Amino acid sequence: MTILTQSFINAADADGPLNIVPVAGRIGAEIRGIALGGDLDDATLAAIRDALLRHKVIFFRDQHQLDDAAQEAFAERFGKPIAHPTVPVVPGSKYLLELDSKEGRAASSWHTDVTFVPAYPEASILRALVIPQAGGDTLWANTVTAYEELPEQLRQLADTLWAVHTNLYDYATIHTDANDEAIRRHREVFASTVYETEHPLVRVHPETGERSLLLGHFFKQFTGLSQADSQRLFAIFQEHVIKPENTVRWRWQPGDVAIWDNRATQHRAIADFGVQHRQLRRATIAGTVPVSIDGRESRNLKKEPQQLAEAA
Repeated sequence: MTILTQSFINAADADGPLNIVPVAGRIGAEIRGIALGGDLDDATLAAIRDALLRHKVIFFRDQHQLDDAAQEAFAERFGKPIAHPTVPVVPGSKYLLELDSKEGRAASSWHTDVTFVPAYPEASILRALVIPQAGGDTLWANTVTAYEELPEQLRQLADTLWAVHTNLYDYATIHTDANDEAIRRHREVFASTVYETEHPLVRVHPETGERSLLLGHFFKQFTGLSQADSQRLFAIFQEHVIKPENTVRWRWQPGDVAIWDNRATQHRAIADFGVQHRQLRRATIAGTVPVSIDGRESRNLKKEPQQLAEAA
C-alpha cells in the first residue's frame, strides 16, 4: 500500500512571499517575478531555498540579465560553488561547466550529479543559452516520493543496501549511438581520474530529514551482491524513481534557469534534437557526505588516474 505523505503534495504556499506555480503533481515549480543575481536580498534568497526544499526543482524564466559572472555571483550567494572534479571549467570562469551539444551528446540517461564522490553536490544551477527550436527538454524525478511509495518489503530491503558508484561506467552501453570520439572523450576527460564511492541506497536529507533513493547511471554494484543480482535490483528500484508520477518535464527557453536539489532528485536531458544546437552552463553547489538511516556515512573507495586503474 502506498503511504501518502506531505512529500506528495507539490502545491504553492499561499502565505509565502514568492509567486510559485507548481508544474507537476509531485515535483517542480516555476517561480515568477524574481531576477536572480548576486545582489539578491537575504529574505528572497531564503525563500528560494525553502521553495527548493519543498518542490525539489524550481524554474525561472527570462533571466537574460545573467551572464557567466552573474551566474557565478548568484551561486556564491546560494551556497559554496565548486568546479567539476574532472571536466575543465568554461574558459574565464571559476566554476561553470559547459553543456554544449557541439561537444557531444546531452546527459540523456537518468542520474544524480557526481555521485561517484562522497560529498556529491547539494544543488545545481543551470542556465540556458541556446535552445533547439524543438526538443532538448530536461526531466527530473523525485527520489523522495519514489522511496515513500515503495511496498513495505522493498522499503525494508532498500534500508539495508549500500552501493558503489563510479565515473568509469560503460558509456557506450548507456549511450548506444555514441561514436568513437564521444567514447574517447568520456574516458580521457570525464573519467581521467577514476573515483569510486560507497553510498547507502537510502540517504537521509540533511535539511528536511526525508529519505530518498540514491541511484542513477553512476551506480556500479550493490555491496556484497553479484553484478547480475545488482543489476536486477537496480532496475527494480530505478523504475520506481522514474515512474511518470514522480517526474516533471521542462521545455527550455533561452534565459531560463533551473535549480535542483541534487540530494533528492535524478534528472536527464532528452537528446531528441538532432543536429540543432543546445548550450547551457551549470554552476554546482558543494554538498555534504550522505548519511544512512542508521547514521553511517558514505566512504571513498578509490581515486586514481585512469591509466593506473587500467594497469592494475
